[in-house]
Amino acid sequence: MDSSLQPVQQELYLAREIEAPRERVFAAWTDPRQASVWWAPQDCTPLSCEMDVRPGGLWRRRMRVPDGTVITKHGVYREVVVPERLVFTYITEYADGSVDPETLVTVTLADLGGRTRLALRHQAFRTEASRASHEGGWTSCLQRFAAFVASA
Repeated sequence: MDSSLQPVQQELYLAREIEAPRERVFAAWTDPRQASVWWAPQDCTPLSCEMDVRPGGLWRRRMRVPDGTVITKHGVYREVVVPERLVFTYITEYADGSVDPETLVTVTLADLGGRTRLALRHQAFRTEASRASHEGGWTSCLQRFAAFVASA
């Protein structure tokens, strides 16, 4: 079959059980000092993180990737429901000047009585390669996140 005729999977969904209360998990997602430590895949170095966590507020982070270049990620918060839900746009700018199309991320936190069920849905990918790349990045990032929250 011609691969160009195969449908693109438009979204990815990841879920993790985090060994921390929901309020602690939400704080790690919304405090730039904390997010600047964990919000990057494990093979990348977080460089900066800015967040104005309110509907219409901007977020921006920079990270150094394994080849030494710097990638910028940024977007706008669309929805903030403390301590259970964040919805934000997501744009990636590469060192060569190229920019990925805007996508949408929804993070939902369910209280499990001292633990938290984190569900991440990243939508509106235009290519399978982009979706797959972000799946690997988010998977690694959530591993870093779980370790960060557990160590605090």
